[in-house]
Amino acid sequence: MHDPPRILAVDDTPENLEILRMRLEANGYEVVTAADGEEGFAKAREFKPDLILLDIMMPKLDGISVVRMLKEDVSLRSIPVILVTAKADTRDVVKGLDAGGDDYLTKPFEHQALLARVRSMLRQKALHDTVQSQALRLEDQAAQLAAWNRSLEQTVAEQVMEIERMSRLRRFLPAQVADLIVAAGNGDALLQSHRCEVTVVFCDLRGFTAFAETAEPEEVMTVLREYHSCLGELIARHGGTLERFVGDGLLVVFNDPLPCIDHTEKAVCMAAEMRDAIDEHSERWRKRGYLLGFGIGIARGHATIGQIGFDQRSDYAVIGTVPNHAARLCEKAKSRQILVSQRVYGTIEPLVESVPVGELTLKGFHRPMPAYEIVRWLG
Repeated sequence: MHDPPRILAVDDTPENLEILRMRLEANGYEVVTAADGEEGFAKAREFKPDLILLDIMMPKLDGISVVRMLKEDVSLRSIPVILVTAKADTRDVVKGLDAGGDDYLTKPFEHQALLARVRSMLRQKALHDTVQSQALRLEDQAAQLAAWNRSLEQTVAEQVMEIERMSRLRRFLPAQVADLIVAAGNGDALLQSHRCEVTVVFCDLRGFTAFAETAEPEEVMTVLREYHSCLGELIARHGGTLERFVGDGLLVVFNDPLPCIDHTEKAVCMAAEMRDAIDEHSERWRKRGYLLGFGIGIARGHATIGQIGFDQRSDYAVIGTVPNHAARLCEKAKSRQILVSQRVYGTIEPLVESVPVGELTLKGFHRPMPAYEIVRWLG
């Protein structure tokens, strides 16, 4: 609706047009006039009035034809039309209403009747415009909601894919490492086979085989749960990657898949804390009749690292002499001993109190290998 409402008056009699214009303008309406049907239709398209007063009997194009043309035009069909006729014969009125007219007046028309019809039609136009506006708003909201739904579906799909990725990673990586790999967006690349210098920690319980042969299965599983829980917390705290469980043995890697400049220092510091933590458990186990000790071996060097396995099961593995070296040092370690290789010792010598244990003959190695015992971590 225009403000003030805009009315188009169409009549081929100039006197009638002038009377309509004066009466309507006196009541606050904006008035546009046309002298025949063709001009009336053209001005309806140009000015988009809120109401049309349309004479039926006109040259060139009569009012009934104009009504039909208005109702066929999508942009004009909602404009109400009051038909004006001088004939007493109602057949023209019926034709006009059938063509799409909304109301009619018979000339000469009474002033108050004219204004009443105009107000009534404008109320209908205002109601129609309100409904149309609400319908358009609902369409916009529906389109926006559909866009939000599509965005939500895409977000959910992406989150599901990320959860699946996380699930795959969590099968063989610590939770915090898996989170960082997914956040970095290059987890697949990090897990491809590659060469890297790493520090490997291998640890296990002394006397566990004899204990497992004589103890009840429930007792064995209870001890393993306590043992793994204790060491798992320390591995996560120091940023290590738990590569595998081997019964009571654990293999932990530093400097892959996430790089760590001081990986050897972190590994030895973790091993010292592991020894202290297991000391407390060993005392509790001793009171329950379980004689279990704890030994650690640590080696440093280059290894081949990456994902191995098949579709249904995959692991993160460290392949080469470094994990074997750590495992063989662990075999030689007595209870509470931390044995490290020459390369490990050379890296952390100022940070530890240590004792050389000489050259050890290790299974799988052709020559004796020097080793050192870490008595205390000073760094």
